[in-house]
Amino acid sequence: MKRNQNSAFSMIADYEGDVTKLLEENHEGKLPILATRNLILFPGIVSPILIGREASLNLINKLKEKPNAVFAVFCQKDADKEEPGKDDLYEYGVYARIIRILEIPGSGNNISVIVQGLGRCRLTEIKKTRPYMEGMVETAAEEFPDNGDKIFEAAIDDLRKCAAGYIKLNEDIPDEAQFAIQNITSSIILLNFICSSMPFDITDKIELLEVKSLKDRAFGILRILNRELQLLELKQDIRTKTREDIDEQQREYFLQQQIKNIKEELGNGEMSPERKELIEKAEEKMYNENFAKVFGKEIDKLDILNPQSPEYSIQLNYLQTLVSLPWDECTEDDLNLKRAQKILDKDHYGMEKVKERILEYMAVLSLRKDLKSPIICLYGPPGVGKTSLGKSIAKSMKRKYVRVSLGGVHDEAEIRGHRRTYIGAMPGRIIKSMQKAGSSNPVFILDEIDKVTQNTVNGDPASALLEVLDPEQNNAFHDNYLDMDYDLSKVLFIATANDITTIPRPLLDRMELIEVSGYITEEKIEIAKRHLIPKEKENTGMDTDKALTFNKAGIEKIIEQYTRESGVRQLEKQINKLLRKAALMKVRDGKLPFTKITPAEVETMLGKAPFSRDIYQGNEYAGIVTGLAWTSVGGEILFIETSLSKGKGGKLTLTGNLGDVMKESAMLALEYVKAHADDLNIDYRIFDNWNIHIHVPEGATPKDGPSAGITIATSIASAITQRKVRKNTAMTGEITLRGKVLPVGGIKEKILAAKRAGITEILMCKDNKKDIDEIPDIYLKGVSFHYVENVGDVWNFALTDEKVKNAVTFEIEEKEQKQ
Repeated sequence: MKRNQNSAFSMIADYEGDVTKLLEENHEGKLPILATRNLILFPGIVSPILIGREASLNLINKLKEKPNAVFAVFCQKDADKEEPGKDDLYEYGVYARIIRILEIPGSGNNISVIVQGLGRCRLTEIKKTRPYMEGMVETAAEEFPDNGDKIFEAAIDDLRKCAAGYIKLNEDIPDEAQFAIQNITSSIILLNFICSSMPFDITDKIELLEVKSLKDRAFGILRILNRELQLLELKQDIRTKTREDIDEQQREYFLQQQIKNIKEELGNGEMSPERKELIEKAEEKMYNENFAKVFGKEIDKLDILNPQSPEYSIQLNYLQTLVSLPWDECTEDDLNLKRAQKILDKDHYGMEKVKERILEYMAVLSLRKDLKSPIICLYGPPGVGKTSLGKSIAKSMKRKYVRVSLGGVHDEAEIRGHRRTYIGAMPGRIIKSMQKAGSSNPVFILDEIDKVTQNTVNGDPASALLEVLDPEQNNAFHDNYLDMDYDLSKVLFIATANDITTIPRPLLDRMELIEVSGYITEEKIEIAKRHLIPKEKENTGMDTDKALTFNKAGIEKIIEQYTRESGVRQLEKQINKLLRKAALMKVRDGKLPFTKITPAEVETMLGKAPFSRDIYQGNEYAGIVTGLAWTSVGGEILFIETSLSKGKGGKLTLTGNLGDVMKESAMLALEYVKAHADDLNIDYRIFDNWNIHIHVPEGATPKDGPSAGITIATSIASAITQRKVRKNTAMTGEITLRGKVLPVGGIKEKILAAKRAGITEILMCKDNKKDIDEIPDIYLKGVSFHYVENVGDVWNFALTDEKVKNAVTFEIEEKEQKQ
């Protein structure tokens, strides 16, 4: 059974006289029951009900036979229930009486009945459900307000006004309802009519029906009505605002359509091929909110530019740069440590510190899942594999690889880019390399960072790198061309340098320094066998000749007598040269006269060796001492030569292209020798009659640094005393005016140089022992170390008691003796 809502407002019974008699009719006992859907009938109210259910039709047909028969009306809780039981009906309902039955044409078996509610009742039991429902009901009495109750009358007046206002705002309620409310004279009927007729929730209505007191029911419906009224006003307000927004949007839409049509006529439509391509690329990007905002703003500028104007191509290039950058697009890291170790070991021999640092980074990344990448600087002599190591790291982690050479960069815009106001503006090398990588987390090699030019007329490129290489800042790197922040924190930067002393201190402080030392002969032999020979055989086409091999002695001869370096770059060139000559012989003669390259074949094909392994010059001459020096290409041995010539005395001559620091070391050494003439058993008057000349060979090569201090002091002492210097001995260390020996750097490179020269005894400061302890034993094999604290310790070890052959006697003039 359903209620016809619209016709309900015209079915209002207005009673003259006492309404309470109608509502107090008592019909409790066994009664027929009509179950309704979504309809709560209130006492005294006339309402139409649409009958369609079989049981309900049977009931109506039965009631036709008994005019004025009373039945009970109860609403069911679930409207979809076809055969409700007691638990499916609400407990409270009303007695009712049929006023009229209407046949509905064309509706099949459906009929409409007009019923009038009487008093309230309560369902206690269902007796039967066929052919119609019957049950036991009892009367639920109501409490009527006293005559003249001012509170009730005020509540009814307020109820009438609220209901009229609600009907006015609610477009779903017909206007006749407002007329009905204004013309109902009975307060009780008005109250129940509003409770029954207003489109409130069914649960609110059943709660009102259950209320015993009519006064409380009036207050209850007022609360509900005020709540619904406020909600309706809020909806109305939202609707008004929405309509205004829609009107404004429609206006903008029509204007945009007009602009679009005009531009299409001019050949610059909204969906031009360039714009369409840019939008498609942008939709594929994993961009952030900032990118979306800037991109939307910049692409709109294309609409107001003429395609023939220069500004159009500038704007188009900028947008193409934006969409080609990898915004938060990262490759997935392979953090398998065993696999990474295998790749690093296969590609590079040695370099244990670097490999360990990369594996540490991968291990922490696998635990944290998200980690700022370290900024690593690999420094060491040329040709040791610093640059190529970056490729291996990228391969081991399955990351993209990019490299930028910074050697000779003199313009700050090369790093930060140019502003778009300049003609030919473009992004800096950092952003262009990220664009090339296509990933936000590549391995990025900054090659030759120590060669960056500083403080030029075009700015300071080295200072521009500070933001790139600062883990606390590079998550918001600002490129002048992009004019927006770009995140570089996921990039693994690896800088390479030969000499870190030329790198500005603030830039050096931002990087984690890892020294990559030179190789000893044994390491070079392994590198040649594993990497260089297979590579150069392929480069020269000799890889097809599987019989051609190198023996260890042949490789060692190339290393020791045809190269003089810390790395392996010259070694690679010599191997290439040898294999080229072998290729020539094979093509010219049809076959090679040998299958194994031995020292004899090396000399035949490469000619006479330009270097000799043992370049130590012996100890047959006084005043010649071997020192150890560090250079950007590795360690070298250095000879200090001192000679004395008779003259006015007191004159010190220094030659060999020496720097200021080395000259100061020579003066310090001489003053110390003068002050300790007695320790050397020499006459101090020698210095008044003999001039001293100190020379460092290879005068065309600049030399500087304090580490030759003890070498110069020993050279002067040997020249004056004519004592031999211990054989196969070299030394390094700075001295003070008091004769204290200070530690120096580049110890590993100096040891390698000493071993190449056949040195077996090395003197150095006691504080350098910690550097020796960190060097693997393979580097130290065949060399003995002697740690000293002062120049006296050096002389005690280095100067023998044996005089050189044909030793010079330093005579003092007669006038000096008479005095």
